[in-house]
Amino acid sequence: MGRHSPDGRRRLLLPVLATGLVVVLGAAAWVTVSAVTAKPACEQPVKVLVTASADIAPALSLVARGLDLKCGSVEVQTREATSAAERLALSDGSPRPQVWVPDSTLALRRARQLGAADVPETGSSVASSPVVLAVAADVVKGLGWPDRTLNWGEVLAAPGAVPGMPDPARDAVGAVALLGLRDSVKAAPEPSAAYVALLRRFSANALGAQTDLIARLPGSSGGGTAAVTAFPASENSLLRHNIEDRTSPLVAVYSAAVPTLDFPFAELSGITEQQRPIVDALREAVLGDAGADAIAKTGLRAAGGQALQAHSDDPRVSSPGIRTANLPPAPVVDELLNQWAGVNLSARVQVLVDVSGSMNAQVPGTGLNRMQVTMQAAAKAMHLFKPATQLRMLAFSTRLDGDRDYRELLPMAPVSQHLAAGALDKLAQVKATQDGGTGLYDSVLDTYRTARREWEPGRLNLVIVMTDGHNDDPHGITRADLLAELAKLQDPRRPIPLIGVGIGPDADKAELDQLTAATGGQALVAPDPAKITDVFFTALSRIAGG
Repeated sequence: MGRHSPDGRRRLLLPVLATGLVVVLGAAAWVTVSAVTAKPACEQPVKVLVTASADIAPALSLVARGLDLKCGSVEVQTREATSAAERLALSDGSPRPQVWVPDSTLALRRARQLGAADVPETGSSVASSPVVLAVAADVVKGLGWPDRTLNWGEVLAAPGAVPGMPDPARDAVGAVALLGLRDSVKAAPEPSAAYVALLRRFSANALGAQTDLIARLPGSSGGGTAAVTAFPASENSLLRHNIEDRTSPLVAVYSAAVPTLDFPFAELSGITEQQRPIVDALREAVLGDAGADAIAKTGLRAAGGQALQAHSDDPRVSSPGIRTANLPPAPVVDELLNQWAGVNLSARVQVLVDVSGSMNAQVPGTGLNRMQVTMQAAAKAMHLFKPATQLRMLAFSTRLDGDRDYRELLPMAPVSQHLAAGALDKLAQVKATQDGGTGLYDSVLDTYRTARREWEPGRLNLVIVMTDGHNDDPHGITRADLLAELAKLQDPRRPIPLIGVGIGPDADKAELDQLTAATGGQALVAPDPAKITDVFFTALSRIAGG
């Protein structure tokens, strides 16, 4: 972490700010729009849409503005990489980009895994940014910084080091940082045990994005409840943070075991004959001198990890060239993510809750009905999962939403977001239908298909069904058909266990056993609905342990 010649704190991002961009660190929604407008005389201008991660979008916009286009425009829009991958796989009719530049090749793998077949496996790297451990200055000063270079292991062992982690299942920074964490304990007497203990420390503050962690720095205006003093981040985002917020500066600690973000230039299908020259011109410019200049101005490194060029005089980063490990093959990354999920119970969960008429039955000795007891159990379960766990909840009966037997209670979102938005109050207000039947089979099949389509690596993917009866929808599919369809949806490499929780004496244990066994899941019944919480936790812990 060397010092630099004074070239002014204002140099980084000044050319970018001049373009009128607003860049939000780690944003998950569209936050920047930059376009090269067509010449006024052009009657039919051709537009090329570029989707890019927040770190690289300013450089791409600078390059695009320098293109000499006779009758065309380039629009650069910023979207968080995993969100972009999901949108590309969804094909929901929204404008589809011709070029995608995510922060990491991991995002290309993710998109293909989700079914976006037109996304290439690789792309030419247009820039790089090391993934560093961003540490509060007060922590590293106690270790002798800036007079000595630090490593991840000694920083994490330092007094005052409170680690945090951007969700590795959704953030490439978090995913590759796992390699650095594993490397930091390789000299421990029992490396595996030390690694698990380290993951558990990081999981206490595992959030969705780097911005969430920055908001929890001591002295930060975000002011989270737990102060975070050390967390993985891109070097570029750390540079921007130190310029934008001088009250809580961060020091970059490097690890050669952690691959850099590589920003692949990925051309997607559907590029028209008219768009092709614009895409080619953009690619050549980004990979040429114009791209090198823009990359340097915006605080990124060249694709090979060469020295950091035109940046602020920030002694908290190391400007010389950096050599790091290559991005490992997909199975290695999947193994790391699965270890993270297993240790921390990071999950993606679809929960089906029975709201048929029988759920109005009273539970003796409680003053509550089955519906109320069940929703209380579901509410408690939300606290069982990690805050970053993605959860969707649906109610099912018969014909709840037109011809469908189910409707959404809570959309797929992190548990922390649900809790902040008052989900517990909403669940407490859910009531059973008066005369509704139990449309179990159709609801389970549709929900399981959704879970298969949205399967996410690095998470415990689950479908949970909570019911007090058995299927009694005469207009739905048969049990044999359901079991056959569930069998077709199985993939040993991407398991989705179905957990069945039977509520009360009328629950059909044999039926739940058959459905859950088809997916490698578990079924348990609580004859006394008042004990449903204990039964639910037992079923979940069995699956998590497996």
